[in-house]
Amino acid sequence: MTIRATNQPRVRVVPLRPLPAPAGPAPAREPLWRDLVGDVLRGERHAQGRTLKDVADAARISVPYLSEVERGRKEASSEVLAAAAQALGLSIAEVLALAQGELIRLSGARSRNLGAGRPAGPTGGVLLAA
Repeated sequence: MTIRATNQPRVRVVPLRPLPAPAGPAPAREPLWRDLVGDVLRGERHAQGRTLKDVADAARISVPYLSEVERGRKEASSEVLAAAAQALGLSIAEVLALAQGELIRLSGARSRNLGAGRPAGPTGGVLLAA
């Protein structure tokens, strides 16, 4: 007995296609933690007038890897993050607190841009303890 002989309806497979892009500006994407942490590390390094090589040598990590972390291309392990923070004279808690502040700032701007009448979500941050 075949499937057709059982009187079951034929199933038509429709290939999925991406939906057309909505008109207007693209919605802002959520910031990634690795981007925020990388921005904090780069910003502190620049504020101290130090080179990638100087900080990478002090942290005992490679220059290309530190560069990738700063650009948000790599997700740093806690050991690498602690070494980079220490090389910059910061604690890991300070780096994370600075990244958290940036996340709150960006999330606040994003929620304000969602428009009136929509819930903006929590406005408070999470307290990080070392």
